Amino acid sequence: MKLSNRVINMQSSPIRRLIPYAEQAKSKGIKVLHLNIGQPDVPTPPAFFEAIEKYENEVVPYSHSAGLIELRKAFSDYYKKWSLDIKPEEIIVTNGGSEAIIFALSTICDPGDQIMVIEPFYANYRSFAGMVNVGLNPITTKPENGYAMPDIAEFKSKLNEKTKGIILSNPCNPTGAVYSREDMLDLLKFARENDLYVIVDEVYREFVFDGLEAFSAMEFEDYHDILIMVDSVSKRYSSCGARVGLFATKNKEIFTQAMKMAQARLSPPTMAQIGSIGMLALDEEYMESIKAEYMKRRDIVYEELSKIEGLSFEKPHGAFYVSVKLPVESSEEFVKWMLTDFSVNGYTTMVAPLDGFYGTPGAGNSEIRIAYVLSEDKLRQSCEILRLGLEEYTK
Repeated sequence: MKLSNRVINMQSSPIRRLIPYAEQAKSKGIKVLHLNIGQPDVPTPPAFFEAIEKYENEVVPYSHSAGLIELRKAFSDYYKKWSLDIKPEEIIVTNGGSEAIIFALSTICDPGDQIMVIEPFYANYRSFAGMVNVGLNPITTKPENGYAMPDIAEFKSKLNEKTKGIILSNPCNPTGAVYSREDMLDLLKFARENDLYVIVDEVYREFVFDGLEAFSAMEFEDYHDILIMVDSVSKRYSSCGARVGLFATKNKEIFTQAMKMAQARLSPPTMAQIGSIGMLALDEEYMESIKAEYMKRRDIVYEELSKIEGLSFEKPHGAFYVSVKLPVESSEEFVKWMLTDFSVNGYTTMVAPLDGFYGTPGAGNSEIRIAYVLSEDKLRQSCEILRLGLEEYTK
């Protein structure tokens, strides 16, 4: 008996597919410093747990399929801080940002359609697209110029009759690139001219450094009818396991159709929603402290990587990732080797091979993504192990 082409054609997560090698290393007593996954070690705000502790109902019920109205109002109030008028009835709370992306792709695309994506991209975009039989049409960026937004001419050259939209994250996972208002406006104009929708993943919105200004694509009111925004509490509040995300659009037809999928999966997790209400009420002081912490970590990683010969990379301006080109033919083989054959004083470093973040065959084979989500001392230690490992591996 044959399984579906849909599931067979999905890729395994490039972030998690090497976990068995990490587990094997740990079974030998090696301590693995995980820079391969965007799981921060910053404590989740106490407000999350406090809100859950105050819950008095004897039953944990389904919520509304669009999410608790109290949470949708809290999100709406949060967006007002960004001068955005996103109403509770324009929001669907989802099981993480992941489900929001699946809803968005399923709403605007039929099986066999394509969606443009700036590569390297968040690897699960390809998995989510594969789940709904949608192809990715990649537009490539380069490490040499900090993975800057491609020229619109490159988007035009890849446009075809199957293209239904564009998906991107800003700030970008995995590169840390930050696209400007001008970049975004040019992209929206191109989308409008070619009858395309735009899905903007703004999970890392606050994490913008070096004097660059954070903003939301929803600022562009003239393009609300083609915009879907994806958001999440995962990174902003270091609560990845809460699985609370958000699908927002001012296009009523898109919202109505996406609600069918929300109803089909019944509701997002009730208790995690309750906890998230408390976090969204945190003041600017909290967010500024978190942003400062990640900027410090970014600077440490940049400083340490700059000591390693043969690397090609630019200082990232956002999110909490840096993508790096290594002097190796296969970054995946190097990552495996670091886990199976190399350690320093009982420690090794695990990073993510970047080839799985590309849609173009053969692209990114020598690149990696580093998530600077550990403490200062561990980041310095991780980078030093990486330096020594590269020296040994490239002999």
